Amino acid sequence: MPAHKRILLKLSGEALMGDDAYGINRATIVRMVQEIQDVTRLGVEVAVVIGGGNIFRGVAGGAVGMDRATADYMGMLATVMNSLALADTMRQEGMTARVMSAIAIEQVVEPYVRPKALQYLEEGKVVIFAAGTGNPFFTTDTAAALRGAEIGAEIVLKATKVDGVYTADPKKDPTATRYARISFDEAISKNLQVLDATAFALCRDQKLPIKVFSIFKPGALKRVVMGEDEGTLVHV
Repeated sequence: MPAHKRILLKLSGEALMGDDAYGINRATIVRMVQEIQDVTRLGVEVAVVIGGGNIFRGVAGGAVGMDRATADYMGMLATVMNSLALADTMRQEGMTARVMSAIAIEQVVEPYVRPKALQYLEEGKVVIFAAGTGNPFFTTDTAAALRGAEIGAEIVLKATKVDGVYTADPKKDPTATRYARISFDEAISKNLQVLDATAFALCRDQKLPIKVFSIFKPGALKRVVMGEDEGTLVHV
């Protein structure tokens, strides 16, 4: 039996690049969708928040000298593009997905309406939340925490390049060890960058646990959902 009935999966835009320098790597997005499909087959309700870093990085070279709010809006549009790509790949794999955007682009995707999102989840559809929170100065991590709390997700799963939270950077320090579980307060006191500060505070206040794991490890998402020892659990 799955350990969680409803999850909020946070994917970074960079994860879609695979080995490419930017954009969406076809093989990578198909593999990710198949991992999500394995979880939906267990009867788990899945919502996804995706970043836009593979298309536009709000703080990168192109945004030098640009107004921060403008750069953030461009980033939101990048997440809409990623969400459409993800939903279409799901369609090709025989899944039903709905993209809901925090900013109104009704010819392209439907607006985010909470009761509708809950209805889709209960019907077994995957809901992809696009355009972050719809506000500049908030990251897609914060959007994941916010939407996770709104839909009553049992856990926020942060899919990253590393397979959990470590005592130090495992690339720089060979002695670094992975935490199996750690409390919010401990993560703050040790200054471990699990999510950005706003998202982290929101999860802590809502008593919404976070699981950090590697999306590049085959079957990792399923193991997390089954409650196995995969990644790092951040709890109250």
